[in-house]
Amino acid sequence: MAAKATSSIQVIARVSRLLDSLAAHDGPLNLKALADATGLHPSTAFRILASLIEHGFVERSTAGHYWLGAKLLRLGNRVRGQLDLRREARSVMERLRDRTGEAVNLSVREGDEVVYVERVTTPRIMRVEQVIGGRAPLHVTAAGKLFLADDGVEACRDYIERTGLPARTPYSIADPDRLCQSVRDISHQGFALDDQEAELGVGCIGTPIRDASGRLVAGLSVSAPIERRRDAWIPWVLQAAAEISARLGHCPPPVACIEAGQTLFQASSLG
Repeated sequence: MAAKATSSIQVIARVSRLLDSLAAHDGPLNLKALADATGLHPSTAFRILASLIEHGFVERSTAGHYWLGAKLLRLGNRVRGQLDLRREARSVMERLRDRTGEAVNLSVREGDEVVYVERVTTPRIMRVEQVIGGRAPLHVTAAGKLFLADDGVEACRDYIERTGLPARTPYSIADPDRLCQSVRDISHQGFALDDQEAELGVGCIGTPIRDASGRLVAGLSVSAPIERRRDAWIPWVLQAAAEISARLGHCPPPVACIEAGQTLFQASSLG
């Protein structure tokens, strides 16, 4: 087992060397040049490059020259988008944290899970903290339900079939019909709740963040001990998400667009 793990690590290191070599040159490289640049045997480099081509990370001409594939560009744009998202969201999240007195989280979707990519916490002794990089199934979190609602009921049923709705707590939604109804409600109301579904004693309010194309790119949520969570925060969380969306170039339908242009969540409004 240890030998297999070591071999896998070596392959990753070799992949990295090949990609770095391709990135360091303006034009395509042939196999000999890549083998010389990386110190790999040509046959080893060829096998790894063939796998990278199969997965879209590298492309090859009929003359045997290699260059970086379009998939890397797509992944790079996604990383850049997440960095821009975190930068634009941070100050708004801090103001929302100050207004509610509770932790604020930013999460994105990866497959059938949400991943927490940013958070701001409070100095309170009793507080909720989500770890950056932490994951949870879509159906047990407020932010995750936003993504399910955005996909629609039919896609939600596909999610149910794929995952089987694993429970995190006794309050997690395990009934397919109940989850589908929740998805319909969230689509109508524009926000989602987590009632101790991901963690006992914790309640969340989640609202959607959209980019310039209108695509749902993240969920903004406030997390608090369930006894401290207040429905009165919902408009504040919606306003915060609207401001972040506006910073990403999103402009909702005309009337809402005018309001967004007036910056709904100015620091001066925090009182």
